[in-house]
Amino acid sequence: MQEWQKSSPRCQSFGVLLFDGFSNHCLANSIEPLRAANMLSGKPLYEWRFLSLDAGPVTSSSGLRVAPHARLRDEGGDMLMVMPSYGFRNYLNWPIGAALRSAAGRYSVLAGLDTGSWLLAEAGLLSDCKATIHWEELTGFAERFPETAVLRERFVIDGNRITCSGAMAAFDLVMHLIGRDHGQALALEVAQLFMTRDSARSHAGSGTSGPVNRALAAMQANLEHPLSIPVIADAAQLTQKALETRMKAELGAGPAQVYRRMRLNLARKLVGETDLPVSEIAVRAGYENASAMTRAFGGEFGQSPSEMRKIRH
Repeated sequence: MQEWQKSSPRCQSFGVLLFDGFSNHCLANSIEPLRAANMLSGKPLYEWRFLSLDAGPVTSSSGLRVAPHARLRDEGGDMLMVMPSYGFRNYLNWPIGAALRSAAGRYSVLAGLDTGSWLLAEAGLLSDCKATIHWEELTGFAERFPETAVLRERFVIDGNRITCSGAMAAFDLVMHLIGRDHGQALALEVAQLFMTRDSARSHAGSGTSGPVNRALAAMQANLEHPLSIPVIADAAQLTQKALETRMKAELGAGPAQVYRRMRLNLARKLVGETDLPVSEIAVRAGYENASAMTRAFGGEFGQSPSEMRKIRH
């Protein structure tokens, strides 16, 4: 059973180890959800620092130049994301392996993203672990490291080792971590921020099943004119009872509560980013009148729309 809402006040610190040839897409998909979680929660849930082996600038596969904050050997924290992507075989050498083994003593968790799994395994840091890698490298990876149980998965979490198969999977991984650490309500809100209206990829791969994703997609597409829960269940190709059971197991809340949160998330976005009257916001969020929306808004977020606007201004 997932938890719908959790309170975890401690800010987690991530190091992002970049190499020349890293993927912009993988980097953005790893960091942008963390930024969004901070913004939406109004709290510093995550902080991150870009690293290289010598603190020198690194250049992505498409030419983006990044000036790291520090050298790897000077940093530590909750998680180190190892992100070589293209040209990773240039980094399969003893000094880099030694640097990663040293970092394992300063970071609680090591994560190999995209082809970063290969660097971790070459350093002896995935022995007797379950792991994955970019699927183009999966066969060679399994042959090279027989002591690692190689799986064709989007991401694998095995104790204090995490591996991820590519840029799109990095987004799924980080969404999973947000939901695990801070509750599915925040993960859903982050997912909404990145979804288009017609996106069927609801909840951004945070561990939800196909039927629940279909239900979330139907909800997302019908915020202004809410559907009944039986209609949502039909869209999910489930009975209403089965949908209730699945959503509680996967998200920690039933469809009515999840749908209500999605509509109120939209209302909060409009309160914070526009000067629309509350009556108009209520309509756009699927409420018949402003009073009903204001009561629901206060119950969900602990302040009224007008109070939130005062803080904004």
